Amino acid sequence: MEYTVQKLAQIAGVSARTLRYYDEIGILKPAKINSSGYRIYGPEEVDLLQQILFYRELGVKLKDIKSIIAAPNFDEIKALRVHREKLLEKREQLNQLIANVNRTIASKERRIIMRDKEKFEGFKKKLIKDNEEKYGKEIRAKYGDEVIDRSNNKLKNMTKEEYDEVNKLAEDIIETLRAAFKTGDPAGELAQKVADLHRQWLSFYWDGYSKEAHASLAQMYVDDERFTAYYEKEPGMTEFLRDAIHIYTGMK
Repeated sequence: MEYTVQKLAQIAGVSARTLRYYDEIGILKPAKINSSGYRIYGPEEVDLLQQILFYRELGVKLKDIKSIIAAPNFDEIKALRVHREKLLEKREQLNQLIANVNRTIASKERRIIMRDKEKFEGFKKKLIKDNEEKYGKEIRAKYGDEVIDRSNNKLKNMTKEEYDEVNKLAEDIIETLRAAFKTGDPAGELAQKVADLHRQWLSFYWDGYSKEAHASLAQMYVDDERFTAYYEKEPGMTEFLRDAIHIYTGMK
């Protein structure tokens, strides 16, 4: 079958504006333009849109999706199998969270006793999985599987108090970093306080602390744009954090 923008948008559950945008950026071109000037989409475009929406559902950026589907060796069936595995993993995460909510309701209704640790199992598992998907390859290559597995186990075994504290530390790091960045001095009192807060935060994940590893991680924040994005609340803030940590650890 062939579809106009409006019709395809309707059956796909997206807006016509989205389809026009996909055309503009070259990720999904229509099969043809008819004599009336309307975009017309055929079976291949429908299948391609399905792939794009699968990738979008998994959080992949449009520019990355475009590179994937435009690759000469793109295998549609293989891609669908990968989508299935990812969606099954996502379903398992949701099942864990639903089970957690159900147990919490039962606990509130005093039908069961729920330990504090159980209340955060689903969230911690999701955090570990998200970190593995985003950064796992790089940090495992840098620090080794054994180190990362131990770190993940520490997170899994965190108590409620520890879980709350590590999240509070993460907030304090950003808040103090903002203030320190305004001073422009990575060796200053506020900047060094940020570096120490960061060390405390790491202690919840690392079995043992080393200045060299701390300094190396700070450099990774600058070198890898995915890490940079977390700390770069203002241009140059991630480099400022790195410099503060390097001074703190004696690496600068």
